[in-house]
Amino acid sequence: MRSPAQEPEHRSPLVVVTGVSGVGKTTVAGILAERLGVAFADADEFHPPANIDKMSHGIALDDDDRWPWLDAIGTWLSERSGSGAVVTCSALRRAYRDALRAQAPSAWFLYLEGDPELVRERLTHRPHHFMPAALLDSQLATLEPPDEHERAVVEAAAQAPEVIVDDFLRTLSLRTGDERD
Repeated sequence: MRSPAQEPEHRSPLVVVTGVSGVGKTTVAGILAERLGVAFADADEFHPPANIDKMSHGIALDDDDRWPWLDAIGTWLSERSGSGAVVTCSALRRAYRDALRAQAPSAWFLYLEGDPELVRERLTHRPHHFMPAALLDSQLATLEPPDEHERAVVEAAAQAPEVIVDDFLRTLSLRTGDERD
């Protein structure tokens, strides 16, 4: 793959890797950011301590908790619109994705769709994370998968992360006319 620095006319995309907790957002986003040669951030880094404390105690976030968090992520993305970036963010509802798009209109969403039992199994075995498996049901109840009117690519979370990244980059290339090596 050529780096963006080798192709001055090439503009790296802004990508938000989305889905419920445990689908593999961080793993996929890290690989994608490395392949694109762009900045990477995990949405967990944008949560204020009160949100983390709430989730750690098995209490689901409400919209009052989410809007400032989404605003911080959107700001981070918009600051990187010229250089490209990859960020993870559950962005479970269309309204949340719209809030991110308001600040980063060119953003693409890579939605990792996972079978609830696979995700629950992953959450149960994930060490040192504040999000308990008990909150999966609340995330699934909130979930509004992207539809055909959004700039989104849907990939099965059960696939190997490298396959997900390859498929996403291929689809992005087809949709934007961008050739990537």
